[in-house]
Amino acid sequence: MADSLVIVESPAKAKTIGKYLGSKYIVKASMGHIRDLPKSQIGVEVTNNFEPKYITIRGKGSVLKELKDASKKVKKIYLAADPDREGEAIAWHLAHYLEVQNTDSCRVVFNEITKQAVKDAFKNPRPINIDLVNAQQARRILDRLVGYKISPLLWKKVKKGLSAGRVQSVAVKLINDRENEIKEFVPEEYWSITAKLAAAKATFEAKYHGTAGEKRELGNKEEVDVILSDLKKADFVVSTVKEKERHRNPSAPFITSTLQQEAARKLNFRAAKTMSVAQQLYEGIDLGKEGTVGLITYMRTDSTRISPVAQEEAKQFITEKFGADYVPETPRNYSKKAANAQDAHEAVRPSSVLREPDQLKEYLSRDQLRLYKLVWERFVASQMASAVLDTVTVDLHANDHVFRAVGSQVKFPGFMKVYIEGNDDGTTEEDRLLPIMAQGDKVKKEDIEPKQHFTQPPPRYTEARLVRALEEMGIGRPSTYAPTLETIQKRGYVALEEKKFVPTELGELVIQLMEEFFPEILDVEFTAHMEEELDHVEEGKENWVKVLDSFYSSFEKRLEVAEEEMKEIEIQDEVSDEICEKCGNPLVYKMGRFGKFLACSGFPECRNTKPIVKDIGVTCPKCKEGKIVERRSKKGRIFFGCDQYPACDFVSWDRPVDRPCPNCGAMLIQKNTKNGPVIQCVECDFKEEPQEEAAE
Repeated sequence: MADSLVIVESPAKAKTIGKYLGSKYIVKASMGHIRDLPKSQIGVEVTNNFEPKYITIRGKGSVLKELKDASKKVKKIYLAADPDREGEAIAWHLAHYLEVQNTDSCRVVFNEITKQAVKDAFKNPRPINIDLVNAQQARRILDRLVGYKISPLLWKKVKKGLSAGRVQSVAVKLINDRENEIKEFVPEEYWSITAKLAAAKATFEAKYHGTAGEKRELGNKEEVDVILSDLKKADFVVSTVKEKERHRNPSAPFITSTLQQEAARKLNFRAAKTMSVAQQLYEGIDLGKEGTVGLITYMRTDSTRISPVAQEEAKQFITEKFGADYVPETPRNYSKKAANAQDAHEAVRPSSVLREPDQLKEYLSRDQLRLYKLVWERFVASQMASAVLDTVTVDLHANDHVFRAVGSQVKFPGFMKVYIEGNDDGTTEEDRLLPIMAQGDKVKKEDIEPKQHFTQPPPRYTEARLVRALEEMGIGRPSTYAPTLETIQKRGYVALEEKKFVPTELGELVIQLMEEFFPEILDVEFTAHMEEELDHVEEGKENWVKVLDSFYSSFEKRLEVAEEEMKEIEIQDEVSDEICEKCGNPLVYKMGRFGKFLACSGFPECRNTKPIVKDIGVTCPKCKEGKIVERRSKKGRIFFGCDQYPACDFVSWDRPVDRPCPNCGAMLIQKNTKNGPVIQCVECDFKEEPQEEAAE
């Protein structure tokens, strides 16, 4: 007979924990929060110390009845929601509903859902941490005040359905500011000269560096032509050879933001998908004979800390798998990513390094396996020895001109044997060898290649870049990144074009109004300071009511001014040249979360919409009559199809190229790989690198 009730958030988590605890425990799921502020009103008594009016969330009646009935049959209730502010608040609301005292030892927390971790946690229950609860309440109320006070103003002055928020507004402003930088950017011309040389029966490349003792930038063709003239009869002679051993250290294990960034780069996951799959891995996967096991530690964390037990297990695994040389002299510990990191949990790591990804293939979905492999490899690499690289820098003189060749070779791979961190530009560190040369050697000149380039504007934000920017600025916390990115797209403030954020006209307008009337909401330092204040509430250093009061006193005055001075603005849709085939009204351009589309101007009477297709200049390889156009799926993914559809059903996820394969005549496609786009044949083994248009 069970004598204890354990309440967690999800059925998956309940199933896993229930197997560990046995028959003396009933494990139920609350399905997340059970109480929240009402949607129909602000739900906060500002004049009464910001007292929140919590109501039962609609649809939770049957869940609450089940929990209440179960609680009457047991002697003890344990609240085992996630180990963060949200989890603590869920536990607090449950305690209120089930009449459990906050001072009771009812709260159980664990960073990983494994049998040992869960059993250890139940040996050490604690009271509900009211400071954590107050920090969550303060954030919830703060966001409610901003959203429910500014949003109606935007509905009245601009358009219904708009919203404003502290973190989301800063995110939109960053995207908007970056777009303005791109628009104002003036490209500057520059040139490079590459010498293709040969020595010791091997060819290599050297880049123009400058004149003797001085680096020189090449700004125009005239400068280049003078140098090329000097090089016509010049001999290339080795002037210096510098050899250096370089050590490269591994990256820290994942925190929430770096996990989202790396999953975007390497797996093409959106932030929301990364967190959803990580939640599945954390809550537990059925591993057959081993039972249900949580495969990773808690994924909402800003700490890179690793437990000594996990470090020791990793040390033993690395020693057995790769050898003692791959283990550093002392265990690797990583400092906090940022000064405001909470360090409440460990880094995101596998619950046991002994569960290698290849061993779990039959139990995991494709996405689960790929994300688990990423977490596992990053953690293992973080505990391995540094890589050792031999680098060689060779300077060559040709008359008064200096060319430089740099080569590197991995002398000892260390952590690179397991994992190398990606980057936003998609470039990788290459292993280039130079032929053996000595000072005074003459090398053979095979070719001199000048090339014109233009400087590039700063890149638009990808999800990974935006998360990194928010993190570096101290905006938001691990649990807020993914929902923030989703919200700004759903509201129509930004759109994703080729996986990069662009602001919409609506987004630009809202930011202009916010900058004029609520500049502190968009101020990065102010928003980061508010996050620090919430952290201080969590640590028991600040009173949550005082934090809210200091914000609201000036915010209320801003609202009064905005109500009086903000002018009503009507957003006019841009009319296209196309006519609606259903009702005859002109089609207008609209902006959705995946970019522009066409919609009938007769809305809501006529709800006809059409995608905007882009001709890529390639004849359909199937029907030989239609043109290949770029389209977008319902989920926003770009694909290519024939404009004669449905008469011709040709479709391709990869971009077709406007020439046939030189080997077999079949269709060529441009395939995007980790190292950049590659042109290849769909039938034979033909493959070529596309020509570079301009360097950054």
